[in-house]
Amino acid sequence: MTSYAVNPLTLQSNVQAALGGMLVSSDVKFGELTIEVGAADYLRAAKILRDHANCRFEQLIDLCGVDYSTYKDEPQTGLRFCVVSHFLSVSLNQRIRLKVFALDDSFPVVQSVCELWSAANWFEREAFDLFGIVFEGHDDLRRILTDYGFIGHPFRKDFPISGHVEMRYDAEKKRVVYQPITIEPREITPRIIREDNYGGRH
Repeated sequence: MTSYAVNPLTLQSNVQAALGGMLVSSDVKFGELTIEVGAADYLRAAKILRDHANCRFEQLIDLCGVDYSTYKDEPQTGLRFCVVSHFLSVSLNQRIRLKVFALDDSFPVVQSVCELWSAANWFEREAFDLFGIVFEGHDDLRRILTDYGFIGHPFRKDFPISGHVEMRYDAEKKRVVYQPITIEPREITPRIIREDNYGGRH
């Protein structure tokens, strides 16, 4: 027997009924449902999405951070840092995208969902490492991709391309040391080759 995916408009209606006033927005585009909840309701809403009979999102597929400053090359109009999660319900064959914005741009914090989906552990560490988003309640929130002594969060749009410091091995000290950037930034102009008969034109 073939199991067909739930119509996204039906899913939207079911999620609206399940979450009620916790929903900030709900939108269907390209056959996918994206919802947003407030930071204060994030963990409670996530638990409902996992446990409600019409939702049953047993699997966390992905979780990442987003920096909305200069989004689409436009000035920032709302909150800057967002956590975006993708969930799958195997039992009901449906998917959903959940967004939550951190309330403080200078120190972004949202609740951890590790207690609901253990798969969130490394995803949240990655968002902390690259965007500086703190996940309250995470048992082991530390860097996962950059070095523990790394300064800053490299996926923030205001992070300099060359970084803040560079790392090298010091033979005299017999250890790795950090020092100010010594690499001079340079602009590379690509070489353009033009041919009169390119593309078969004569």
